[in-house]
Amino acid sequence: MELSQLETFLAVVAEKSFSRAAARLHRTQPAVSQVIRKLEEELGEPLFERASRDGTLTAAGEVLREYAERLLRLRNEASSALAEVKALERGKLTLAANEYTCLYLLPVLDAFREHCPQISILVQRSLASRIPDEVLGRTVEMGIVSYRPEDDQLGAIGVYSDDLVFIVPPEHALAREKNVRIRDLGAENFIAHNVPSPMRRRVEEAFASHKTPLNIGVELPSLEAIKRFVAGGNGVAFVPELTVQAEAMRGDVVIVDVPELAYARQLWLIYRRHGTPSYAAMAFRRVVRSLAREMGAPFLYDEKSGSASKKQMPETVR
Repeated sequence: MELSQLETFLAVVAEKSFSRAAARLHRTQPAVSQVIRKLEEELGEPLFERASRDGTLTAAGEVLREYAERLLRLRNEASSALAEVKALERGKLTLAANEYTCLYLLPVLDAFREHCPQISILVQRSLASRIPDEVLGRTVEMGIVSYRPEDDQLGAIGVYSDDLVFIVPPEHALAREKNVRIRDLGAENFIAHNVPSPMRRRVEEAFASHKTPLNIGVELPSLEAIKRFVAGGNGVAFVPELTVQAEAMRGDVVIVDVPELAYARQLWLIYRRHGTPSYAAMAFRRVVRSLAREMGAPFLYDEKSGSASKKQMPETVR
């Protein structure tokens, strides 16, 4: 049974005549009669009373009319829904991020909501190490990570350049300094994340190269906890600048430059290279590109550096 057959059937029902239905459908009467005959053969039931000239339906015809109307109505609703999706009047965008990279998303999502207010958004918090698999497994459509995945099935766009910064409580003696040397930090009590990462290894190697002890007195499970603990006067820390901008502006912590530890890293928007993106995903990428153009550094939109041949060590497992 095909929808075109049901359209012909309903035209005969509405016109109460094979000839008038044929004229309405711009077809010949024999063609219409053939469609109805084939439909009756498929169903094994007559649909019209043959003795009647006004298209009276049989009991089977009455049942089919109800379902035919529902099916065609659903077809029309589906067509309208798909048109709305294309016009970004409905749809859903799913993204994955971790505690750190989610902060990049906030201004982007704000801009995206202005352009596509009818699109619902789900940001799923995940471990950075799992986000590429979630994108490939279609659990989410795109992800934001702080490393370039090496999987050739994933495309990556550089979207943000972030620095590692040294933060201290506002009452700390170093808060009055514009910059400090690593050798001046040997007596400090450092607060660190309890999950090892390349960023932490970079700091450890820098301290070792300067023959300076790195005293980690407290390890905490989140960047938010680290910032609050530092703000409370319990120590100092190295954190991504993106994560501490608000606290620095409020004066909860002070950023002090450490020239010997200039460590910039890039955030990446990853997606399935061979997948068909949704209209919402394509609109999101346009917003990311526009935001980079309008805001400038540290926002960016760099597709070239995301080539599969570019090798980078995973930035974090958080």
